[in-house]
Amino acid sequence: MALGSTKSIAQLQAEAATEGSQSLRRVLTATNLTMLGIGAIIGAGIFVLTGQAAAANAGAAVVFSFILAFFGCLFAGLCYAEFASIVPIAGSAYTYAYATLGEFVAWVIGWDLMLEYLFGAATVGVGWSGYFNDFMSSIGIHLSKAFTTAPLVWNDATSTIERVPGVVINLPAFALVMCITVLLVIGIKESARFNNVIVFVKVAIVLLVIGFGFLYVNTANWHPFIPPTQGKFGQFGWSGVVRAAAVVFFAYIGFDAVSTAAQEAKNPQRDLPIGMLGSLVICTVLYVLMSLVLTGLAPYSTLGVPHPVSFALEKFPQLQWLRYFVNIGAIAGLASVVLVMLLGQSRVFYSMARDGLLPPAFGRVHPKFRTPYVTTIVTGTTAAVVSAAFPVGILGELVSIGTLLAFVIVCAGVIVLRVRRPELARPFKTPLVPLVPILGIVSCFGLMAFLPGTTWIRLAVWMVIGFVVYFVYGRYHSKLLTEREPSLAPAD
Repeated sequence: MALGSTKSIAQLQAEAATEGSQSLRRVLTATNLTMLGIGAIIGAGIFVLTGQAAAANAGAAVVFSFILAFFGCLFAGLCYAEFASIVPIAGSAYTYAYATLGEFVAWVIGWDLMLEYLFGAATVGVGWSGYFNDFMSSIGIHLSKAFTTAPLVWNDATSTIERVPGVVINLPAFALVMCITVLLVIGIKESARFNNVIVFVKVAIVLLVIGFGFLYVNTANWHPFIPPTQGKFGQFGWSGVVRAAAVVFFAYIGFDAVSTAAQEAKNPQRDLPIGMLGSLVICTVLYVLMSLVLTGLAPYSTLGVPHPVSFALEKFPQLQWLRYFVNIGAIAGLASVVLVMLLGQSRVFYSMARDGLLPPAFGRVHPKFRTPYVTTIVTGTTAAVVSAAFPVGILGELVSIGTLLAFVIVCAGVIVLRVRRPELARPFKTPLVPLVPILGIVSCFGLMAFLPGTTWIRLAVWMVIGFVVYFVYGRYHSKLLTEREPSLAPAD
């Protein structure tokens, strides 16, 4: 069987319409999907990246950086939306690639999505632990570092992972990921309700900061809005704005996870585009407003700290009461990001198993909860162990490059499908094809170019491992293989 063999669109649509004990439950509305998108996007980015990008690269013009990053995501989001309306089935970019670019590319993107979802959940879990520890300290409860930090660290000098004496486990990170795993096993509807509550809390807190913060903005801090160029590496000036866009782009990572829930949406053709694009627009507005408030409350040069929002509020005694809410918002925000990341990864594994590329156990659906419980447990446990032991530094950039690669493949897939299958019904159509997909590909590759060479090496090593798994197991258990070339299928 050729590596470029594609899965029939009609077959995918038939799978999406299948009902039964081994199918996922369609319970998610457009509101639920939008909330999932906001839950994935609004996390540490709005509480950290806003100030740090302003101080290091763009000044108050970081507002423009968020808008540029939004358009980069929008190009990919429009392509995702077209695929989601054609193939409303779990699996996101993996499934889209299977329908357009062939099984091997689908495997590549499925393996690559692990970098975004699985390691993304682990990375955010570590970040959540840090905010949780700070919050507990602020109310007088001091937790032991032996049980709240990673026992392993990355040594830049030797490029090795080293053991930290006296540190046992990052218990808060482990506990958070495992609790969310249990919630996801119990049910998608329950998980969506939990996410809705968290999203409401963190958006309300962001709006409080924006609303009350604007009352104390000093517009003199916005002059000059675009500071003159002062460095060789994109510090200030329009070059700084563009470089900051590459930094804050990663605050948007996760909106594409909405598409992994396609098989659990009530009306996926209509609701998935609303969920993905709606969450992108809402979050961009919040990012822009928060950037304006922060750079108005404090000079941009002072915001390069791990807690820029709290730092800016410290300047005004009248706003001290908001600091506790900011910590709560960060904790809630990161928890919902972990939920959406784990949901996305488990649905990708579920789809790959249903196609025969992974062992059948990953495709099992719980008879009562109607969730892919085996893959959810495996994904959640792995993420919990990684978050409990490993540092953020070694994982963060892998998450970014994995996401960007997924965006590139989806954008390319839209062009391919328009050429190969122009007659397909498209409830949502990406406008200005091929211009929009090409702009998505160029912008994503451009952002990938800003990542260090070591990240590209780690990506290459990860993909080589994936190739081995595919050629040893996936290729010979593929359902496309058994359907088209039964004689080549493995013996029972």
